[in-house]
Amino acid sequence: MANQRVVVTYAAAQSFQSSDNWIHFLAALRSLLPLRNLHWKPTSRPNLRTVQELDVSLVPLDSLRDEHTSQVPVTLLEKPLLNLYVLSCEDAETYKTTVKKQIKDWQTSVNQRKNQEWLIIHVVRPDSKNVDRKFFSMKGSVLDKIKGDFNIDKRDRCVQLPWSTGEQSPAVWADLIGKIKDGLLAAFDTAVLAREEEVKRSEGQRHMPGWNFCTYFVLKVGCLCCILANLASSFEGVNLFEDALQQYNELEATFMNVLGEKNMSWFGNLINPAPKDDSLPLLSPSKKSYRELILANTISIFDLRVYLLARQSMLLNKMQQPIEICRKAILFLSTFGKRLREVEMALPEYFVESWIFSSALSVVDQCGAWASSWLELEGIALARYNAIKGELLELAKSQLDILGVKVGHLPPKPPFLMALQTVSTTPSSPLPERNPSQRISKYEIMLAIGDIEAFYDLYCTISNRAIDAYVKAGRRKFALKLHGCLAALDNHRGRLSNALAIFSSLPAHYAPHMWTSLESFMLSRAIDTHAVLQKPRDQEWIHLLLGFLKTYVNEPTSESLTSHDINEYVTKLVTALREASEKLDSDLPHLDHPIMALEITKDTRCSQDEDLVYLTVLIHNRLPCDVHVDKIGVVLVGEDTTRLKFTAEFTKLVSGRNYLVLTCPTSSHGTYVHESVEIRIARLHFQWNRKSGGGAGDALTSRKHAIPVHLPRNPESLDVQLCLPPNTALGTTPKLHLTISSGRNDLATASVRLSAPAGITFAFVNSELHSEGEIDTSEDGISIFNVPSNSNVIISVPHSDATRFRAIKIDVSITYKTVRDPALERTLRTSRIVTVALPIAVNVEDFFRGERQVIPGLDSSVKLRTMFVTRLFSRFTISTTTQQHVRISSARLLSAPDAEQGAKILGCHPSHSVMTAVPDRPVSYIFCIESDRGPVSDPLKLVISYRLLREEVEALVNKAVEDALRQLSQESDVGTKLVQAIIEYLECDASWVELYNTTGELIIPSSLDVGEELEEAFSSVQKILSQPNPPSPSLGPWREMTIPVDVPKMNIVADAWIAIQPPPQAEELPRSQLPSIYAGQALSATVYITASLHWNDPENKRQRYRMRYDVEERTKDWLICGRKRGDFLVQDKSTFSVCLTLIALHHGHIELPKVEVKPLPLDGEEDVPRVLPSSDTHQSHGAETVLVLPRGGRSTFIVSMGTKRV
Repeated sequence: MANQRVVVTYAAAQSFQSSDNWIHFLAALRSLLPLRNLHWKPTSRPNLRTVQELDVSLVPLDSLRDEHTSQVPVTLLEKPLLNLYVLSCEDAETYKTTVKKQIKDWQTSVNQRKNQEWLIIHVVRPDSKNVDRKFFSMKGSVLDKIKGDFNIDKRDRCVQLPWSTGEQSPAVWADLIGKIKDGLLAAFDTAVLAREEEVKRSEGQRHMPGWNFCTYFVLKVGCLCCILANLASSFEGVNLFEDALQQYNELEATFMNVLGEKNMSWFGNLINPAPKDDSLPLLSPSKKSYRELILANTISIFDLRVYLLARQSMLLNKMQQPIEICRKAILFLSTFGKRLREVEMALPEYFVESWIFSSALSVVDQCGAWASSWLELEGIALARYNAIKGELLELAKSQLDILGVKVGHLPPKPPFLMALQTVSTTPSSPLPERNPSQRISKYEIMLAIGDIEAFYDLYCTISNRAIDAYVKAGRRKFALKLHGCLAALDNHRGRLSNALAIFSSLPAHYAPHMWTSLESFMLSRAIDTHAVLQKPRDQEWIHLLLGFLKTYVNEPTSESLTSHDINEYVTKLVTALREASEKLDSDLPHLDHPIMALEITKDTRCSQDEDLVYLTVLIHNRLPCDVHVDKIGVVLVGEDTTRLKFTAEFTKLVSGRNYLVLTCPTSSHGTYVHESVEIRIARLHFQWNRKSGGGAGDALTSRKHAIPVHLPRNPESLDVQLCLPPNTALGTTPKLHLTISSGRNDLATASVRLSAPAGITFAFVNSELHSEGEIDTSEDGISIFNVPSNSNVIISVPHSDATRFRAIKIDVSITYKTVRDPALERTLRTSRIVTVALPIAVNVEDFFRGERQVIPGLDSSVKLRTMFVTRLFSRFTISTTTQQHVRISSARLLSAPDAEQGAKILGCHPSHSVMTAVPDRPVSYIFCIESDRGPVSDPLKLVISYRLLREEVEALVNKAVEDALRQLSQESDVGTKLVQAIIEYLECDASWVELYNTTGELIIPSSLDVGEELEEAFSSVQKILSQPNPPSPSLGPWREMTIPVDVPKMNIVADAWIAIQPPPQAEELPRSQLPSIYAGQALSATVYITASLHWNDPENKRQRYRMRYDVEERTKDWLICGRKRGDFLVQDKSTFSVCLTLIALHHGHIELPKVEVKPLPLDGEEDVPRVLPSSDTHQSHGAETVLVLPRGGRSTFIVSMGTKRV
């Protein structure tokens, strides 16, 4: 049917058929076949179909026999779809008298045929097609007459072919080929539509009342199956493979509907086994006369299903879908094989196994034969094809499992029993007896039944073929499963060493794919095989056993593949595990084993007698037996990676829940999370780490997230504090104060280790003790000896520069032993954050000034100027480096005790004894340094006493609470809680700061919740704090910061002054009687520049320097005439003067111009860079102004007042 062609008939006048032109025409037309690229838009289907190539058979019309009615449906392609009539007539009269009647007779005969189209082809010479007609001619062409006579509907069934012998131009034939395609598609569409209507009509009759259902299927449904099959063959004949496959799918659906109604009487038996039915190729549609069996309604269900599968597979082959072929075959063999097992007793012995085995292999072989015509598969498609072939081969292998168990070649236990357990042998109705003369025909099966070695060879061959297919497909876990079957076969055949090697290696491959049952089975077989071989129970055996226990606890309720009593089996293995672990030469750690699950409770408490912390944990033993453990350890990790280990020794863990109390000799406190767990059984160490992957969290705890554990603080235990020393000296090695409080412990020894961020190191060797006790220092830490209880050991520890940090986090580790229990080593691991950045910053400004002296010849009340600069004024500005307020008690500038005498330091007295520096308002202190001997070479020290406002308030609150508790006679524990509550409130609300800075009052609202037991004490503290309390140096401790101060040196200190000279006639007059100055008036002025080398090095005081002055141009105020710029020489205590003329440009108080004085480079050698001396210039007249009056005068103005109003 697949090679069937579309039939097209042709007819012509006898005279034309006898000519040479006809022979050439027919040959030319056949050379254009087959037709290509036909586009069919079915009436009953939404999508457009494309036929790439269509084979057409041209036959003469008179060669076909007459149609007659038949009960047997035929395919649509067995009848012509298109009828052609060819004529060659160019004379209209000849057409009218002869040709027209011939066409009419032909049309009448073809119109009697159903679902067929016709086409008239008018062949003309190429030069006659475009002959011009006369304009007034009333006669049309022959083609027009043909169209007018026979195109009675809207379709044009007439086409003209301008052709001559030898003409093969595609353009000439294009119109004709297009008409032929249209005619074929129209006829095919009509035929398909009629056939589908027939199918629907036959299906509809099934549910009509009064019909006998069985008779209906015998008479109708059999015809319906033929109709669908023939419709599918019709689609296949025109290369519409998808539509053909759809028809077979609908036929299969119809069969399944009948099967669901459980009325199969019209089919006959489920199967009528014939010779070689078990060994014939499954996908061969010609191995039986299926069509005749269908028409006779004698086909069995078995044969019908095999025929449908074969036809579908052939179409899928042409569609190049090998994966779908194999998928359908697997589904059919699996489902129909179950049906056959229901009637297995009526079939030849081992028929079902032989049929499935042979069919699966035949499908693989057939697909391999068809593969030569397919496009080469690549990538994912090739992997899927190999995978589906592997499934077919595995299906064949499973039949060997069933067969081997039945004949005794294989033991009736897993994994061979797994295939047999899926077989249902209970028949649904009584079955006839088996015919002893019927036997299977598959040679390999017959040989395997009689020869056990042949069976083993066949089993290994099929299994290896399946493994190879799975490996090519990338399905390793399927291949591994088959490897397990081969290992079980080796074990059964007595090849124990090979079996043990495979059993031991396979579980590692099963685990990632979560095949727990198979993994458990392989491990149990490995353990049993290991016992049979009597090999030593070494580490390899322990790993096998632990792997089996893991599969047991992961899925204890899953169906076990072992033949043991699982709980008894596991109990014996656990006992053997302890015995084997005791004989190990070294410790054997094992990570993340799920036999134990640990949950940390929140039940933690401190011992009342010693530094010891108790931790309660819940351990769930998932094994069915008790487990004796030697030690249990739980490691908790803190926020700063501090680790604490809680332990318990020699205990028995019963099956199920076990509550245990673990202990840790530590005085650490805070919040921790569990990090790891260790359970020791002899030399076998089970370890779980919370951060490790692969399910460790499930084994370690029943919760997914880390559980925080709060260890309480015991105020009587050992404690440590770190802070800056009270006295800080800049420029020296920085230090930290380490304070260790022994609490209730009489310390025999203690070892202290400190660690800080990268780049900061501690010089433990240079540490100093500032309290009672004994210490021993080393490069790694500090050792402390013989410290009594309730005492503090204070040690200053130098460290490297940490100025790049504001605060550093220091990890503290202390291991100590007490006099009470010297054998037990206790620990304190914590961290402290120490602020190393100073809370204040200091800036300094220096001003060189001298004594005021009267210049000879000038009035002393008017003309004063600085002559000799011997004083240095330094202003120190103290500001905060944070948002904290800082109290400053004093600032002192001191000289070194061993400094040379001659410098006198004077300081101003502040307006308040305690000053406050806030972020936006710094505090300034001014000091005057007088030096008679020139520059001060020794550095000075600025000593600042300060404290944070927070520290002051905390001290104030503590003092107020102590006073209140003393008045109320309450315990100190109450005071600690009350102080903590008040401090927390002050930290959260800063509104109290402004009032406290002003008046010293600290207002605490009564709404603060402190608890009922603290209400009385809180009321008393409120009253004390609300009293005005001005800042006092006596309240709380103060810190001191010492800053070295270098006194600056200056090569030249200049003093510039502009003096306005009075007129000559007024030189002797007092200042109050001097004449006024008017705008525009020329004034005589003198610029005086006095130089001092007092602050220069002594060896340079006699040197002369060149300097340059420059009077400021103030074009809006003054017009300056004279030498405004020039160079001059100076030496110590020399004065330079120059005269100028100033003219005020406007009236008012006008400032005098500034005089810029700067040194010029010193003369030196040509190759040596010239040095510029340092200098400082003071404008003595900087604060003076000149009163300039406007010039007086009289002006007369005449203003018109207008005319007098009448």
